[in-house]
Amino acid sequence: MIKIYRKTATIKAEQFDGSDEMVDKYRIEYDEAYMVPFRIEALEGWIGIEGGDWIATGVNGEHWPITDDVFKKTYAELPVIPKVYGDTIEEFKAYHYRLSEIFAEWDWNYDEQELIARAWLDGYRVEEDK
Repeated sequence: MIKIYRKTATIKAEQFDGSDEMVDKYRIEYDEAYMVPFRIEALEGWIGIEGGDWIATGVNGEHWPITDDVFKKTYAELPVIPKVYGDTIEEFKAYHYRLSEIFAEWDWNYDEQELIARAWLDGYRVEEDK
C-alpha cells in the first residue's frame, strides 16, 4: 500500500547564476558535449545544471541540482520571526509544553498563530535587528 510522506530535513540552497564565483564554489564544469552547458557532481554522478536552477546542499555536504519550477513547488523558506517569538518557542519546548499552550499564554492574532506554528514545527530564522 502506498503511504504519503513529508520531508523533515531542511536544506541549504542557492540559485545558480552561471557566475565564475559559483562555478568555482561548487566545482561546476562546462562541457559542450552535454545538453546543458554546465554540470555539477552529485552523489549519482555528474548532472546537468542551467542558470536559474537551484543547488541544494544536504546534511552531509553533498550537492544536487533542482530545477526552479520543482524547487518552488517543493521548498519554502523558513519563517523569519522576532527574537522574542524565538525565545518563547525555545522556552516552551525546553519545558516540554505543547504548541497549544503557547497560544493560551499570549494574545496572538490568526497570522501570528500560523507563523508560530510553522516556526515551531519546521524551524525558523530570527529577524535581524534594525
